[in-house]
Amino acid sequence: MEIPKIHESEYRFCLILWEREPVTAVELVKLCQAQLGWKRTTTYTVIKRLGERGVLKNENGVVTSLISKDQAQAYEIDELVEKKFEGSLPAFIAAFTKHQALSDKELDEVQRMIDRIRKGGAQ
Repeated sequence: MEIPKIHESEYRFCLILWEREPVTAVELVKLCQAQLGWKRTTTYTVIKRLGERGVLKNENGVVTSLISKDQAQAYEIDELVEKKFEGSLPAFIAAFTKHQALSDKELDEVQRMIDRIRKGGAQ
């Protein structure tokens, strides 16, 4: 399944949607106004655009996502690694860890993920 591009402001909208779905468009307008400072027309425009791109569906004023948060994040990471690190995950991790200190807890979590992958388990 091809994941449509979700731009930054759309992603912030989707975070609200993913947290509350299914949610009415009217409620989304209120939430976006409170959390993003958007006008009603901006929210409806984003709902329409994301609907056209297959990110969400709006049926009778009830909005639900067609793309999960995990799918959107995985797509963005894949795109980042491909564009900026020539598809090399080790290069991405090296760049990330060079400027980002990881706690022992985070390192243990990463090691558990690696161990599961080596054993053929789910990530």
